[in-house]
Amino acid sequence: MQYQEIIRRLKAMGDPKAIEGMARFGIRGQKVYGISMPALRSLAKEAGKDHALAQKLWGSGIHEARILASMVEDPKLVNENQMERWVRDFDSWDVCDQVCGNLFDKTSWAYQKAVEWSKRREEFVKRAGFALMACLAWHDKQAKDETFLKFFPAIKKGAGDERNFVKKAVNWALRNIGKRSRSLNQAAIKTAEEIQKLDSKSARWIATDALRELKSTAVQKRLPG
Repeated sequence: MQYQEIIRRLKAMGDPKAIEGMARFGIRGQKVYGISMPALRSLAKEAGKDHALAQKLWGSGIHEARILASMVEDPKLVNENQMERWVRDFDSWDVCDQVCGNLFDKTSWAYQKAVEWSKRREEFVKRAGFALMACLAWHDKQAKDETFLKFFPAIKKGAGDERNFVKKAVNWALRNIGKRSRSLNQAAIKTAEEIQKLDSKSARWIATDALRELKSTAVQKRLPG
């Protein structure tokens, strides 16, 4: 599928009312068309994997085109420089999370960047670090528990960030890791209890919310291992 055809279709699929709804949920961008995720996934399936197309879609600066780029890009062809270029362009939490979950967590750089970005100051770059941790915990079924134990120091350190989009991603990472196995659940609960003692409103919210889920009967029953 050609780039210009996709852009025409994206414009035709746009919904001004949806843009208003997205804004209420903090979804913003310079060029937003208001297209649903199912519609974007359907379009991505038509387009197939195409590295060159993904580059053009990202370069368009269109909100939905960038999400689509993360769906059609081939993770095997993504290098570190591309990840750094794209993460610097993040301007909305949903683009951040979609790119991390559709693409970045499937690259060979995923674990390295999760830690690196969690230490960065830029709001959406930092969010990307914790979003990657959350996505890896959910998607990488073959990874050993020890791999995720290495994330806990970064999670504890990031818990003091009061910015909404960062603290929610820290919480997301902590909860997802804690639902992978019984041993990681215990480690996540221990980390949450340590976070709860920090002198930070954000940290207390992260810990309280995470502990509620991680200790819940529903999660405890589902834990493997």
